[in-house]
Amino acid sequence: MAGDLADLFGRRTTVIIGCFTYISGVIIQTATTVNNPTQALGLIVAGRLIAGFGVGQVSATIIMYMSEICPRKVRGALVSGYQFCITVGILLASIVVYATEKREDTGQYRIPIALQLAWGIILATGLFLLPESPRYFVKRGMLERARRSLSILRGQPENSDYVEFELAEIVANAEYERSITPSDSYFSSWANCFSGSLWKSKSNLRRTILGTSIQMMQQWTGVNFIFYFSTPFLKSTNAISNTFLISLIFTLINVLSTPVSFWTIERFGRRPLLIWGAFGMLVCQFIVATVGDTVGFNHTHTVNGTSVANNVPAVNAQISFICIYIFFFASTWGPGAWVVTGEIFPLSIRSRGIALSAASNWLWNTIIAVITPYMVGEDRGNLKSNVFFVWGSLCTCAFVYAYFLVPETKGLTLEQVDLMFEETTPRTSSKWKPTTTYA
Repeated sequence: MAGDLADLFGRRTTVIIGCFTYISGVIIQTATTVNNPTQALGLIVAGRLIAGFGVGQVSATIIMYMSEICPRKVRGALVSGYQFCITVGILLASIVVYATEKREDTGQYRIPIALQLAWGIILATGLFLLPESPRYFVKRGMLERARRSLSILRGQPENSDYVEFELAEIVANAEYERSITPSDSYFSSWANCFSGSLWKSKSNLRRTILGTSIQMMQQWTGVNFIFYFSTPFLKSTNAISNTFLISLIFTLINVLSTPVSFWTIERFGRRPLLIWGAFGMLVCQFIVATVGDTVGFNHTHTVNGTSVANNVPAVNAQISFICIYIFFFASTWGPGAWVVTGEIFPLSIRSRGIALSAASNWLWNTIIAVITPYMVGEDRGNLKSNVFFVWGSLCTCAFVYAYFLVPETKGLTLEQVDLMFEETTPRTSSKWKPTTTYA
C-alpha cells in the first residue's frame, strides 16, 4: 500500500498521511477506558491496528524519501539517523514505562500511549517544511518541479550546472529504466519487482530478494530478543536485583552506539560494516551461550523456594558480552540494513521494492516475537542460555550472507548504483568506479 501511495501522491505526502493515520490510532487507544473490559480490548486492538497501518506506511516510505533527497557523500550517515531515532524512541519508551509502572489508575497506560502523539505531530509538521523528492517528480514527468526541488535541497540556483547535471542524470536513468522495464499497468509495475534472472546481480528479482532478505537478516540477529524478553529472562536467574534497570542499560547502549555508524558507514562503507558487524555479534553470542551452558544462566540452585544462579560473576560476564553484542548491532546492522535497502533499487521499482523490504522487517519482527516465548519458556523449550546458540548461528548466516551478497554503495549516486549492479558483482563492488553516466 505504501509503495502505491508513494508513486501516486509522492514520498513526502505519503509519510504525512501515515503520520495522521498513526495519530488517529493513538487517539483511539488513549480514549479507551477500562469500565468495560471487553469493549476496552476491542478499542485497544482497533487503535493498534490503525496506528500499525500508519507506522508501516511511514517506515516503508521514509527510507526512500531520505535516500532520494540526500547528497551521496552523506547519504549513509543521514539515513543512519533513522535508526538512531528508533533507538532514542525505544529508550524514551522504556523510561516512560518505568515511570508509570507503579500507577494504579488509567494513567498507567494512557500516559505512555498519549505521549506517542507528540512524535507523529512533530514528524508531520517538519515534513511540511521540506520539498518533495525530485526523483518522484522525474518519474511523474514534472521536470520543472524536480529542478526546483533539487535546487532547494542542494542550496543552489535552479540554473546552476550542479543542479542541471544531477537532474540530467536522474532523467536519463529514469528513461533507461523505463525502456528496459516498461510499466503499462498496475500489475506489471508490481511484476517488475520480480523480473530478471536469479543469477544476475543487476536483475530486479535479485535486488528485491536482497532488500527483503537483508531486513530478514537484521531481525535474525536476535536483537529484539534482548529488547523484548531480557527482563523476564534475567529475572529467571535471580542473579540481578533490578532487571528493569539492566534492560534500560541495554537500551541506552543501543542509543549511544548507533551514532558511531554516522562516521564509519561513510569512512569504511556499507559492506565492511555488515560483514564485521555480523562477525562481532556471532562471537559475542557464542560466548554468552557457552558461558551460560557451562557455568552461567543455566546453572541454578534453590534458596527458600527461589531459583538462584550458582555463579553470579559468570552471569555478569554474560551481561557484559550482551552489551558488547548490542554495540556491534547498533553500530552496524541496525542502521546499515536500512541504508543498503534505500540505495539498491532502481527508480522504476524503488517505492515497491523498499515497501516489500520494510514489510519483510516487520514480518520477521513479528515471527521472532511470537516464537521466542516458546523457545525460552520454562514450560516449553526452556533453552535458557542455549537460545544464544540459535542467535549466534543466525549471525553466522548473516556474516556469510553479507560477504557473498551485499554490494558496496558508498559514495555513489542512486543512478551510479544501478550502473554498479550492471557492471560488477557484490564481492568486487568495493573496487568499482563509475566511468560513464546515463546522461
